[in-house]
Parts: sequence; structure tokens; C-alpha cells
Amino acid sequence: MSRYYTRACNFYYGNQSKKLVKKNKSIPFNQMKEISFDQIEILTRKSKKKIFINQIKDLPKSIKTKINFDLKKIKSRKKNFSNFNFKKIPNILGVLNLTPDSFSDGGKFNTEIKGVHRAIDLINFGANLIDVGGESTRPGSKPIKENLEWQRISKILKSLLKKKIPISLDTRKSNIMKKGINLGVKLINDVSGLDYDTETIDVLKRYKVPFVIQHSQGTPENMQKKPIYKNELLDIYDFFENKLKLLRSKGINHNNIILDPGIGFGKNLKHNMSLIYNISIFHSLGFPILVGNSRKRFIKDLSGKNDSKSRNGGTIASSIYLMMQGVQILRIHDVNETIQGLKIFKNIINN
Repeated sequence: MSRYYTRACNFYYGNQSKKLVKKNKSIPFNQMKEISFDQIEILTRKSKKKIFINQIKDLPKSIKTKINFDLKKIKSRKKNFSNFNFKKIPNILGVLNLTPDSFSDGGKFNTEIKGVHRAIDLINFGANLIDVGGESTRPGSKPIKENLEWQRISKILKSLLKKKIPISLDTRKSNIMKKGINLGVKLINDVSGLDYDTETIDVLKRYKVPFVIQHSQGTPENMQKKPIYKNELLDIYDFFENKLKLLRSKGINHNNIILDPGIGFGKNLKHNMSLIYNISIFHSLGFPILVGNSRKRFIKDLSGKNDSKSRNGGTIASSIYLMMQGVQILRIHDVNETIQGLKIFKNIINN
């Protein structure tokens, strides 16, 4: 028996969306009239087909039941948590790397004074939360010891939390998570998909803190050495679904969970572009989606000679597309420039 997946598609944004929703010609996304869609794509491992929403009623009963179940999750409003406001998208998770070797900004902000100033700037620019990390997980990087990771981030964490700056902690290690949670961090962002440390799920259950599940194939050391999928889109969808079932079986019952398909983490250009183009499939899982598109390698691969160190053009262009697909959170380095681009786009489309 075929397994069916539902992807909302053909999105509308702004005033055009509001007009179509009012005429019942499109479905509001997450109960927001500002963004809506009037088609879905029905996928299996062997086929895919797009239909308009008014054609759903003509589907066979078994397929229609599955589609309506998925649509209920796509349409439902997401409850706010961790300083994210899901009534207004996209939310921005500002990046603060406190490492000497991160792929784009290693060493720029890894002192207490520089790190604190940078975090304050990102919040003032409009970031909802600051994602603080002390261990590089760029392709080819090796893990560092727990005490070194904590040494890199502890003083800055304490300073930022004392100033009431909302913090997400980017770490794979359960003891670092515990220390950060006890200081007051609002979100745990584990790029390993909770797989690196066997104690992680127990820590998340005990403290009931919101967290990100990111997909990653392999480890940072080997993840870009010929990554292979049967179907990257559906394989990663199944990964999330199975991980969520595992978490429920372990007693994590809250819904303050964010899903990140992990652009650049064990994916080549084809995989990354497939995930970005079809990102809306993950909405049918019913949780907010986070995408880390900022400064990623796919921008260099696509722009060729027009590549730049900041990759702001590619970051802003992909951010606009992701916003138009209903992505609730973007993980961004250059917050001011990205928000500027999103604001200009919103004003033009609503003119």
C-alpha cells in the first residue's frame, strides 16, 4: 500500500492572499490570512500530482482522509514559545558563533566584549532570539571537549542572560544543555538531531525546554563525503516523523518543538535545492519549521563568479522564497540586511 505525503503549494502573500481567502479561493496558512495556498501536491515514493483544493473532495476516501488530516495541521495556528511570534513570519534566529573556526565568521566575535555587543546589535536589528554556539559543526570539523566548549560560551551566556537577551543554545552535548538551561536559555538547538549524546533526550524531558530537531546525515567530519538518499525529501520527512514518535514514547509530550531539515548537513546541491523548493511539505508534520539558509554553500554553487564572502544576496533571495512558503524561522547571520530585504519585499507586494 502506498504511503501518501501532502505538500501545500502555490502560495499567495499579502493583500492578494487576503482577497483570495475572503472569496474562499485559498486556504489560510496557520490561520494567517496574509499567507495562503490554493493547491496541494500529493506525493508517494513513486509519483506526485498537484491538484487544486476544490478537487480534494473528488479523491478516493482513503487518500482524502489522509490529505484532510495533513491539512488540519497545515491550517492550525502555532502557539508562541521561546520569544518566537508565529502570528508574524518569518521569525529571525540571529547567529552568534563563539568559535575560532566556524565556516563564515570564526573568530570575529569570540571575546566577551565583542560577543555581547554583537548579540545586542542583532536584537536591535530585529532578531527574536540569539543562537549561541561554542563548537563549529562546519563540514570537516572535529568535535571539541566539553570543558572547552563551555569555556568559550559561559561568560558571554551569563552576560547576555543578565541583560535579558533571549538565548538559544547551539550544542550537541547534554551537560552543556543542562548548564545553559539552568542559566535561563530559552531554546536548545542540536544539529545532530538529538543523536550525538545518549543523555540528550532525558535532559530535554526533565527540563521541558523547547528544542530544535535538525536533520543531519553523518557527522560534521564526514557528512559532505558523497551523501546519498533514496529520496531526500521523503527520507527527511520520515526521519522527523520517526523522531517525533520516539520522543512521544520517551515521555516528551509538549509541542514546543521546531524542525530543521539541515541545509548543508550531509546534502549536496541537488539535495539542498530540492529541500528548499519543496520546504512546505514539512508543514504537514504540524510543527514550526526552521531553515538555516544564511551564507550556505548552495549560494556559492549557484552564483558562481558572483559569490561573495557575506553571500547577502543569496541569503536574502532564499529568505524571501522561504517566507513565501510559510517557513516560520530563519537562522541568519546578517540580520539587519535580511530584515531590510524582507521589509522591502513585503511593502512592494502589498502596494
